Order: sequence, then structure tokens, then C-alpha cells
Amino acid sequence: FILSLSLFVSCSSDKNWIVLFDGKTVQGLRGYKQSAFPKGSWTVVDGALKSIPENGIDLISEEIFEDFELELEWKVEEGGNSGVFYFATEKSDKIWHTAPEMQVLDNKFHTDGKNSKTSAGALYDLIKPVIKNVKPAGEYNQVVIISKNKLIQHWLNGEKILEYDYQSNAMWKLVDKSKFKDMPYFAKATKGSIGLQGDHGEVWYKNIRIRNL
Repeated sequence: FILSLSLFVSCSSDKNWIVLFDGKTVQGLRGYKQSAFPKGSWTVVDGALKSIPENGIDLISEEIFEDFELELEWKVEEGGNSGVFYFATEKSDKIWHTAPEMQVLDNKFHTDGKNSKTSAGALYDLIKPVIKNVKPAGEYNQVVIISKNKLIQHWLNGEKILEYDYQSNAMWKLVDKSKFKDMPYFAKATKGSIGLQGDHGEVWYKNIRIRNL
């Protein structure tokens, strides 16, 4: 798995990783369109950052990223739904109006699992994963998202499940057929924040770290 990423990942040591959540402390994350971390919307449970969906607020990284490698693990409740965003901006009221999203989902019990383009690991509503290897609700899934020179890769549980050229003509054709077609800020940024969706049900994230490439 590590060797499979060698074309994208530099020979950086562990000191180059920016740890956003280490199991105890959240660093470098705040609420979307907020100045601080929304403590009433997320809590730390058993080494994981868990959403409190009734007070749901999406998280966004304070730092901006362009070429990066992001690693994290997630699990959801039965029927759960969340997402990992990148190139997010705060030009709209909702983070998903601006940012591409790797879908986080219980494929078995959530209706989005019936559509490959909205299933776990997909580039939400745009590109389906070529491999279906998501673990069931209650089990952790390992994610790697890589951005390098506008080539984006989604990895899930050690396998590359999709890749695409960001802002290419092919991508815009997919956007024109999607729910994002009339959203003026969607995928317009070439660099932005990492985001975690917190208002679509209970989700747990852990071992969240990122590095610039």
C-alpha cells in the first residue's frame, strides 16, 4: 500500500504531518463559518472525534491546502452519513456548496448506498468508486485522499477506489449533470480547507492527519 503511493508522496518524515486530531486533542479545526471549535457539536469518545448531530456543525481546517495527502479513519452508525471535503471555502452558507466530497456512508442501510455515485468513497454525486470495499456500520474505514497537480485519488481500506483530474473538462461535464450545476462556487477553488460533515447523523473520526506534498 505504501509503495503504491510512492509516485505521489515525497520522502517526508513523520515531522511533516500536521495532526488535526490525535485521539485526545483537536488542533487546527474550527466550525464552518465560525471562529472556534464547536464543542457542543462534537465530543471525544474512546479516542475518536464523534459528532453530536442534533447540534450539527461541519468542521473546517484552519490551514489551507493545495497538494496534500490526508489520512483518517471513520465509522458511522447504522444508516449513517457524513463526508470528507477538500478545497472548501466559506463563500457559501453550506460547505458542500463549495467543496468536492468523499462520501462517508453506511451503504447497506442508507438510501444513498443504492446509487454508486453517492455510495461510500464516491466523489459525491459525480464519480463512483471502482471497488466496493467499505466496511459495515460500526467498523472503522481507513481513508487516504491525495491531491497532486490537480490529480485527485480516493483510497479506502488500502485500495485506490477512484481518481480524476480536478477542474478538467471531463469533471465539469459531470458537474453539469449533477446537483451542483447551479452552485456558482462549487469546485472553483484550487486550494482550500479540509472539512468534516457533522450534521447528517452520528459519525466517528480518528487519526486525522495531513501533510503538504
